[in-house]
Amino acid sequence: MVKRFIASLKNEFKGYNASKLLKDLMAGLTVCAVALPLALAFGVSSGATAAAGMVTAIIAGIVIGFFSGASFQISGPTGAMSAVLIAIVVQYGIQGMFVACFISGIILLLCGIFKLGKLISFIPSAVVMGFTSGIAIVIALGQIDNFFGTHSEGLTAVEKLLSYGKLGFVPQLNAVILGLIVIAVMIIWPKKWNAVIPSSLIGIIVSTVVSIVFNMDVVRVGAIPQTLLLDERLDLGTINFEMIQGLISPIITIAALAMIESLMCGASASRMKNENFDADTELVAQGLGNIVIPFFGGVPATAAIARTSVAIKSGQQTRLTGIFHSVFLLASMFLLGGVMAKIPLSALAGVLMMTAWRMNEWEGIKFIFKHKFGTAISQFLITMIATVVLDLMWAIIIGVLYSAILFMVSSSKLKVETSEFAPKNGKKAQVITVTGSLFFGAVNEFNHAFEALPECEDLIIVINGVVNMDVSGASAFVEQCEALHSKGIKLSVCGAQDNVKVMLDRAGVSEIIGENYFSSSDDAFEKLMAVNA
Repeated sequence: MVKRFIASLKNEFKGYNASKLLKDLMAGLTVCAVALPLALAFGVSSGATAAAGMVTAIIAGIVIGFFSGASFQISGPTGAMSAVLIAIVVQYGIQGMFVACFISGIILLLCGIFKLGKLISFIPSAVVMGFTSGIAIVIALGQIDNFFGTHSEGLTAVEKLLSYGKLGFVPQLNAVILGLIVIAVMIIWPKKWNAVIPSSLIGIIVSTVVSIVFNMDVVRVGAIPQTLLLDERLDLGTINFEMIQGLISPIITIAALAMIESLMCGASASRMKNENFDADTELVAQGLGNIVIPFFGGVPATAAIARTSVAIKSGQQTRLTGIFHSVFLLASMFLLGGVMAKIPLSALAGVLMMTAWRMNEWEGIKFIFKHKFGTAISQFLITMIATVVLDLMWAIIIGVLYSAILFMVSSSKLKVETSEFAPKNGKKAQVITVTGSLFFGAVNEFNHAFEALPECEDLIIVINGVVNMDVSGASAFVEQCEALHSKGIKLSVCGAQDNVKVMLDRAGVSEIIGENYFSSSDDAFEKLMAVNA
């Protein structure tokens, strides 16, 4: 992996010159403009601070950006991760979140070393869309307090929403106005201008200026520390076995989300830039970043498609774009800390509300509903509901298990057709054609078809349509062959694909039918006609 990484770096920087350096610098500046408001917003929405979001974006851009599995990945705090973290911070405290981040980083590192990056391909797209939409709902629900200036209680977004029935819901007009200003700006801001100055940044600037000019009494971000080492950061002395036991679920959730978000981002961006993406190297990079970040007081990071796509569209050349974006963020932290401290939390909530809306994969959702793909729709809805009601880890498990059950049910629909074949000598012959996957879920249907087989002297079993076979399927096949052979029926098997033939040979079918294995049904019919002539 190290040799592959070094080789990719050499290839990436081959022919690097001043022109490409300038493009990386400008792309880094553009990404910084996009990342700045998001870093502040995601830091607050994670249950930490705006400064924690800034530190995360800076460290992630440098550490993860350098070791990334591609030149284009831009990592930092994300909305999906913040939706998960808020519950962890409420239940386990900020140190619990740091510990969970640190250990999840180790897990990601090991996943990359043991080349588990391909596991992401086993999650159906409808499931990914489902928990993306679920997370969007959780983000939106989690920002109600900041957006409306209200107060709620509870560990989850749903619990907080229900608590309004007891605590009451009295919005503060100033907070709502400032949040709506941000949303309005982000909606009406022209797309062609957005490529130069992001609408979220303009919205926050306008909202902040309005709040200062009219001296609005609203909750603000507060002081931004002029340091990368925040006062609240990981303390290894707080880690103990009991804490780790309690954090197992959050640790797995953070690691799973970081893996899914980063690899999905990499796969999507690689198509945008037409560049190779090394999933395992990316997991190593994400692991290293999330191991380091809590020591500075940051929150867990993942690759972010919003920032990555902006980088590519802005002319990004190499991974230096991500590093430059971090340098610009660091400069902003020191030079604009006083200004950022005056940003209303309701303005950041407005950014997150719009981010939640836009993070839904609307094209994919529209496609499955428009074309009435029932399986995909059910996968989407079940995963989305599980994400909102339970948590991401259970949503992924439920979504994948439900998809696996649907696949098994679909695969178990084995098609078995019987037809009569009439040799010239008048002997009774039958042809059975089997299509589908012959595995444990389809064994009963397979056996029923053979039990209903008309009386015959010769039988040709055509299995070119059997794409795979497990031990249960091979065992059932052998049992039927033995039963038919004991009745004196002459058997021929034809069209077996290589993987299926291997299973049948290991199960002992060749010992029963002898040389009557044929590559095609034509060969089997031809021999049967010749024998019976």
